[in-house]
Amino acid sequence: MPAFISGLELSRRHYQEAVRPVLDAAFPGLPHSAALIGRGSEVLGFDDEMSRDHDSQPRVLLFLREADRARHGDAIGEALRGDLPRSQGLPAGHEILTVRGYVLDRLGFDIEGEPGTRDWLTFPEHELVMLTAGAVFHDDVGLQAARDRFAYYPHDVWLYLLVAGWWRIHPEANLVGRAGQVGDELGSALIGSQLVHDLMRLCFLMERQYAPYSKWFGTAFTRLACADELSPVLLTVQRARTWQEREDALMAAYGQVAVLHDALHITPPVPTDVVQLWDRQFKVVWGDFPDALHAQIRDPEVKRIAERWPVGGVDRLRDQLWDPGDRRRLLALFE
Repeated sequence: MPAFISGLELSRRHYQEAVRPVLDAAFPGLPHSAALIGRGSEVLGFDDEMSRDHDSQPRVLLFLREADRARHGDAIGEALRGDLPRSQGLPAGHEILTVRGYVLDRLGFDIEGEPGTRDWLTFPEHELVMLTAGAVFHDDVGLQAARDRFAYYPHDVWLYLLVAGWWRIHPEANLVGRAGQVGDELGSALIGSQLVHDLMRLCFLMERQYAPYSKWFGTAFTRLACADELSPVLLTVQRARTWQEREDALMAAYGQVAVLHDALHITPPVPTDVVQLWDRQFKVVWGDFPDALHAQIRDPEVKRIAERWPVGGVDRLRDQLWDPGDRRRLLALFE
């Protein structure tokens, strides 16, 4: 068996060795950008031998200026279909696009404008990952500049999403014990799993990394700086047989994430305490991270949203209404 070559590298070679020569010969000097971005495990760098069992092909996205696409797009497509060899024994693919059209199709946003707070809160995060991951092989028409605009959330939007992340954890933490105390270990474990997921999402936010969709969420987490130390504790939560073990592991995980927050120096240090809500036997760690973060928000629109909708962004709804055409429905939630 030949050595595995990543899809990203195959596509890079395909552009350099096959696509670019066709363009240079048939359309010399035509400004274009070439990249592998968008959907696909190879864009995130997570593909392996199994990834080749479906839709496996070296592929290149070609971006032209709008006038050039209108004038030459069909001819370029015909030239590439006729002249491209198979790459590494695999059929190759290509798309001919414009930067503006591509972003509009993926995010439902026209890059002729400037994204506002409501836009950022309604962009599907997995689409932001796919727009900003991958690689640009050649760039004459501003593809990388467009990607850079979406590299990560603006500062105050980021603070708001951190507020939201902490608020997902605080109301749920004591329920691990409450469910377990009445004999519902399955329910306790389910709540614990959701808290693990929410703690992991907080870590993505703290390290200013977009989180991918579920298939690669855990794999991407392993690449975060905090993963080596935090992963064993989170696995203990998942493997706990009793609610008491689960509760102890969650408090340890919460404490580690609290340390990560303080290391960011974006708020004054936040003290944490072990508390028992309503003097019940269930223990949780509490730190007032939401208020500390809220106090640092300066953007008036973000502050207004934070005061009206403190429970967070709309990503749970985005998971259901992820199509760019649905974004107008999400925008209306902020009216």
